[in-house]
Amino acid sequence: MEAPLYRGFPFDPSAPMGAGCAYWVGPRHLAGDDGRLYDAVADVLGELGWTSLTTVRGRREPDDRQVIRSTVLHISPDALRWAQWVLADEPFHLGDLPIAWQVSARTDTSSLAEWSAYFTTGVPGEAVADFLVALDARNQPAVPLVRPDLVVDTATAHGWLRDLDQPAAATDPTFISYLSLGEVPPLIQDADPRTLATGPDEPGPSGWQAWAQPAPDARYLWAASFAASVPHDLVAAFATSLSSTESVLRRVVPEATRERLLWTPAGQAGWPAAGRS
Repeated sequence: MEAPLYRGFPFDPSAPMGAGCAYWVGPRHLAGDDGRLYDAVADVLGELGWTSLTTVRGRREPDDRQVIRSTVLHISPDALRWAQWVLADEPFHLGDLPIAWQVSARTDTSSLAEWSAYFTTGVPGEAVADFLVALDARNQPAVPLVRPDLVVDTATAHGWLRDLDQPAAATDPTFISYLSLGEVPPLIQDADPRTLATGPDEPGPSGWQAWAQPAPDARYLWAASFAASVPHDLVAAFATSLSSTESVLRRVVPEATRERLLWTPAGQAGWPAAGRS
């Protein structure tokens, strides 16, 4: 559930909402996707010169009802990386949330994907966009880079806390959002042979997972999963953006985190403008 942003602080549900009001809010990892996760990412891909293709399939029922599924695929100019908007196509779930974006890369145009990364609804669009900007800039998108410290260091540089019991993990100071290198959920696409050869009771290669949960028993706010072969420098780009202290522009915020956000009306001086850093 999402809540509109109101004037005044703290948030007051009884206060009148200004039509079309926009606000700078933070922290970013609790700000949600503003209900425009597709547009926020697709606009950046368009600026990068990626081509978009839409596949629509379905059937018309005798009572004139239409059952239609559509997938929007964005492909890089070299066709070695792509981002797929799958929310309208019965996606599988992470943390009981539907996956909205699936990003993949391969070594050459004749091969299948070497790895995939998945982002549910609620993930800040700025973080997904920055992940894709880093992917677009990478010369060899499917060549692994294993440097867990790179991911954790980017988050701790923005005030997140390193997990003393698990060095390849970090959390925000409120212990709501997490980054962790560990077990990869089922169905995460990865061409690593060790993934295919792992038995049902054997641990497979570790991949980065990220999520936000406002309370121990609460519904997840968002989740992201990176296959074991996703280069850690790309995960670091996501972590850098996710943990950024720069504010983001929002018109709606998640109901579960609205009381934890700092905000100011857009156009008001005194708070930094949003950016993809």
